[in-house]
Parts: sequence; structure tokens; C-alpha cells
Amino acid sequence: MRKLLFPIILGLGGIAILLSLCVWQIGRLAEKEAALAEIEAKIAGETYTGSFDGDRDALRYSPVSLVGGFTGDRLFVLTSLQDVGAGYRIIEAFVMEDDQRVLVDRGFVRQGEEAQLGGFGGTITGNLHWPDEADNWTPAPDGALWFARDVDAMAEVLDAQPVLVISNGDFGDEADVLTPTPIDTSGIPNNHLNYAITWALLALVWAIMTLLLIKRTRTSEGKG
Repeated sequence: MRKLLFPIILGLGGIAILLSLCVWQIGRLAEKEAALAEIEAKIAGETYTGSFDGDRDALRYSPVSLVGGFTGDRLFVLTSLQDVGAGYRIIEAFVMEDDQRVLVDRGFVRQGEEAQLGGFGGTITGNLHWPDEADNWTPAPDGALWFARDVDAMAEVLDAQPVLVISNGDFGDEADVLTPTPIDTSGIPNNHLNYAITWALLALVWAIMTLLLIKRTRTSEGKG
């Protein structure tokens, strides 16, 4: 019995740890689903008409409607779009009727077609966002070419408020050039269910291996 004690403790301990990780991921899944539901509700909520100087976390994803026109001052963020290929996100300064100057993410344009972009005046709709994309590994901008959206740095370059509106429109005649990239939750990863299943399967494998080890130990003991 003493020889069986070690594999039993090892087996039960491993199963307990793996199952606890499975339960933890299920809890994280519930939290992530609640967070995604909150974001979706905010995206589809009432149009925000207040000041842009408020708390960013509170304003993030809020829908807005702006009246004004683009200035032609643009930055190009290198990226790619599934089923389309390489291209740029167009970040352009937009001057509102009250002379406020903000940033607008107009959408995606394929490489080589950026010269076809024209101006636009009128009403645009979208959502406020402050994406956290730049890190210590992000290359520095090369003139108007950027490798991540950094709202504060881009606002300084374009002499605008550090406010970014992700447009959900196609700007009429430019529909064949620009592909809108409106905010949604599809780009927010939620893999916790897969992780939970993985930990559960590992617990099952660990249990089977434990039973085989116990069987082998008992067989060896019997032969002894």
C-alpha cells in the first residue's frame, strides 16, 4: 500500500490543480462575456454630446456624431485586412463646426490607393476610442507612416485634441476606396472556454495516467 501512496497523491494532486484551473477559466469566461456585453451596449447606446475632456475609460466606445470637415492632414497606420491584404488605416484631422479639431479613423485603404482619397464635409458618426497598441517594440513613425495608433502622439503631430473617433461610415463616393472599420467586439479575444476545455481534458489524461501507474505498480508488486 505504501508503494501506491505516491501515485495516488500525485494523481489526486494533479487532477485537483488542473480542475481548479478549469473552474478558474470558466469564471474568467463569465467575466469576459459580461465585459463584452457591456461594451456592446455602450457601442449601441445613446449618442454622446458632452465634452471630450472627461475620463477616457468612461467615454471609451461612446457613439458620437460630428459635423464638420476633414483637413487633409493625414497619418497612415500600416496594417492588413483579412481577405483584402496590406494597406493603411487613415487617421485624419477633422474640424468641427465649433472649431474643435479631433482625430478620425476613416477606415482602411489598400496600398497604392491612398492617393484616391478626397476630402469630406458633413456629418460623420462613429465611436470614441483610445486604442492601446504601441509598446516598447513598436517602431518609431517614419514621417506620415505609423505602425500603431497612439492617440496622444498623433494628436500632437496633427495639432488636434487627443480624441479619436472610429468612423462607421464610407463617405459616399469613396466607398470603393475606403473600407470602414467600425468598433465592435469581434477583435476582442475570448478564448476562456477553449482554455477551460483544455484544462479539463488534461485532468482526464492525468487521471488515466494515474490509473495506469497504479495498475502497473500493483502488477509489479504482485510479481514481486
